[in-house]
Amino acid sequence: MRFDVRALSSANRIVQLRLEAADGDDARRQVEQQAMKVLDIRAAPIARFAGRAGWTRFSLPAFSQELRMLLSAGLNLTEALQGLVEKEGVAESRVILDRLIERLRSGHRFSAALAEFPAVFPPLFIGLVQACESTGDLPRALQRFVDYRARVDQVRGQVVSASIYPAILVVVGTAVTLFLGGYVVPRFASIYEDTGRELPTATRLMILWGNFAGQHLPAVAASLVALVGAVAWAGVRSHRSGALSALLARLPWVGPRLQLYELARLYLTLGLLLDSGIPVIAALGMSGGVVSMKLRERLESARSRIAAGEAFSEAFLQQALTTSISVRMLRVGEQSGQLGRMLIEAAAFYEGEVGRFIDRFVRVFEPTLMALIGIVVGGIVLLLYMPIFDLAGSLQ
Repeated sequence: MRFDVRALSSANRIVQLRLEAADGDDARRQVEQQAMKVLDIRAAPIARFAGRAGWTRFSLPAFSQELRMLLSAGLNLTEALQGLVEKEGVAESRVILDRLIERLRSGHRFSAALAEFPAVFPPLFIGLVQACESTGDLPRALQRFVDYRARVDQVRGQVVSASIYPAILVVVGTAVTLFLGGYVVPRFASIYEDTGRELPTATRLMILWGNFAGQHLPAVAASLVALVGAVAWAGVRSHRSGALSALLARLPWVGPRLQLYELARLYLTLGLLLDSGIPVIAALGMSGGVVSMKLRERLESARSRIAAGEAFSEAFLQQALTTSISVRMLRVGEQSGQLGRMLIEAAAFYEGEVGRFIDRFVRVFEPTLMALIGIVVGGIVLLLYMPIFDLAGSLQ
């Protein structure tokens, strides 16, 4: 385990230490062996695992897949976790696995041990494990989660793949524009100043900017870097606060598809939980983390209505958590007793629609972006050569 220690050194200075030790007494002995006096000692929090808001080096899909394979091979849970510890190369992941083994040996249920790390193991994963503990079919629950993550990440992967080429275009276009404005334009300016001819207004303004950029290149470059950093910071912050999702939801073309994507994630999560035998109210509580804050509030209202005895489909309809197609599918699922399966089918339908939208959007956006970059670069070149064209015309 890892411990944070505040100690007094031999020079009477307070120092902060982080140690790997078997327990608190072992950590204390290590500090005292360095001729220091322990002032405070506590288990180090696993702050690196920040869940949705941060990043984590603990790969939950890989953990689920590897644990399922070891359990299917005949190892018991403790032996499988020990095998994962031995092959794990990331220290933070080994700490988590060691603590899970320690809890299991202390008599805790696996789901209870997982619940001690809420930033690493989401409620969905814990709920699936808890649902299968009575049947002993943990490999099946792990496979369900692996399949779930693969489907959730499929649309995200489409978005990332579709963003690579436009991002390259933006970077290259920006680099070319900066090169023309900061290097080429100032050199053309010196040529035009020697001719003494009157320049077009647009060309003169561009040359003024080129001269300024050439004379203050470090300041201009630093300002551009600061601007890019500020935009990136604002984007990350607005994404975490939900403001970016709210802004996108207002766009006429993107907003409806974004809502479909959120509904697809919600339906898939709920369907998986219900299909695993988890009660509806508990499943609704576990699903709040996969949607935005706005949808989460409506989901909580629907949960309250369902707990009061209202039908699932009617509660979702009243809270605008359905479409004309999904509400019919939910009613069929209620009547047949296959609500979980019907939610999964509705999620698949929405995923297909969102995927087709992404494909169409990329087909339109990429050539549009190329045209805009071409117009900007071509406009700069045209403004540079307009005085030359005028000079050639006067010579004729």
